[in-house]
Amino acid sequence: MATTTLTPETHDATVADGIVLIDFWADWCGPCKQFAPVYEKASEEHPDLVFTKVDTEADQELAGAYGIQSIPTLVVYRDGIPVYGRPGSLPASALEDLIRQVKELDMEEIKKKYAEHQSAGPDHEHDGAENSPQA
Repeated sequence: MATTTLTPETHDATVADGIVLIDFWADWCGPCKQFAPVYEKASEEHPDLVFTKVDTEADQELAGAYGIQSIPTLVVYRDGIPVYGRPGSLPASALEDLIRQVKELDMEEIKKKYAEHQSAGPDHEHDGAENSPQA
């Protein structure tokens, strides 16, 4: 499966189910260009996952909502919950390892922690995406 463009209009429905990877990038970004083929290849090798991209120049609204300050930044959702979010280009082996870890997450425990985190207040909307997988 090829990558798709994520927009503010498609965001919520896209991240609601399954495993969704979001690559925040820009055309002028050298590391983004290096990561692009790695990300595209992973999307072809994992048709059961959703691979999306956000051009931070073209969609500043969505990049701003995530507080993106450095690119590339990869954010991963599972079942509507952000489980990973970090800037930096990943080599293929690290991306594969990340995907494996996200697939192996105990989502019942994650959902419980996420619900507790959400009840702490609206200021923490995307804080969960700042942490590495809880695997």
